[in-house]
Amino acid sequence: MNSQLFSLSAREMTEKDIPLICKYWLENDDEFLRGMGVDIQKLPDRKGLTHMLLEQIQTAYKDKAAYATIWQQGEEAIGHCNVNGIKYGEQAFVHLHIWASELRQKGMGEILVKKSLPYFFENLALKNLFCQPYAKNPSPNKTLEKIGFEFVKTYRTIPGSLNFEQEVNMWVLTKEKYQKITLP
Repeated sequence: MNSQLFSLSAREMTEKDIPLICKYWLENDDEFLRGMGVDIQKLPDRKGLTHMLLEQIQTAYKDKAAYATIWQQGEEAIGHCNVNGIKYGEQAFVHLHIWASELRQKGMGEILVKKSLPYFFENLALKNLFCQPYAKNPSPNKTLEKIGFEFVKTYRTIPGSLNFEQEVNMWVLTKEKYQKITLP
């Protein structure tokens, strides 16, 4: 296994991570964002995004509307994994983001998502974790399948507050299936 993969970790987002997440959303190439299904016109400004992320950090688990982990390679933050649509004790919807293009499609996503799963299932007491990636974005769909998410259906929707209407693939990971995954 690649030595880069051994140094991967996940941790809860902190206030110091907010500028990095803002940079990802607000300074990324429009074509890349559209490839993820993002409606550029729906992106908040830096002040609004900062406020939302700070609120996310300060809210108790049972009251969170959104919750994020930061992905690291060694000591360097390289991405984030967040959930929204949270119904504490029931379900949430997960999103996967490796920030630098040169780190994508290197096998890191599977490990990093697995490292984030305990935060979501344990801290939010989830029974089901859903993901609805853009059907035309193959990377997250492949990653979810490798992890053990089960394919539910393909359908047309607006999957999140930043998205345009699109075809998505819905995937689910149940608590029972999560408990059987070998975590790295």
